Amino acid sequence: MVKLIVAIAENRVIGKDNDLIWHLPADMAFFSAMTKGSTVLMGRKNWESIPAKYRPLPKRKNIVVSRDTSFKDEGCVVYQDINTAIDDNSNDNSKDLYVIGGGQVYKYCIDNDLVDEMFVTQIDASFEGDAFFPEINLDNWNKEKLFHHAQDEKNPHPFTVYRYYKK
Repeated sequence: MVKLIVAIAENRVIGKDNDLIWHLPADMAFFSAMTKGSTVLMGRKNWESIPAKYRPLPKRKNIVVSRDTSFKDEGCVVYQDINTAIDDNSNDNSKDLYVIGGGQVYKYCIDNDLVDEMFVTQIDASFEGDAFFPEINLDNWNKEKLFHHAQDEKNPHPFTVYRYYKK
């Protein structure tokens, strides 16, 4: 099953200058809990935005998609094509495959109907950014609220996590 996991601001911003804009440890803990033991698929820019000391994401198979045929890095499997990456890795019944960004990868997967389930952290704030989550026609999706996290000393913005699954 192909899943997608993302944190988005009210204005659909997901990043700026190839980095996250916000620091929400509670959401990072949710991301980690959901994706550990799974396969994560990301674009090259997203891979490079992860600090080197955290790459590859531990206890996950890391797949990086890049059009650059010379791109190689330790700890990840590189593909030039998203469809091939998904086809080669989504048939492993023991692991879910999570699409984790960035914006172009999210858009491609949604536009091409490759995603079965989405976990969306909706941050209750707007930010300036240059990477956006694509607009989605939600008519074909069921929505389930998983939990809300209030603003606290470690998480400067409240957020709500939703699960979307196809009707």
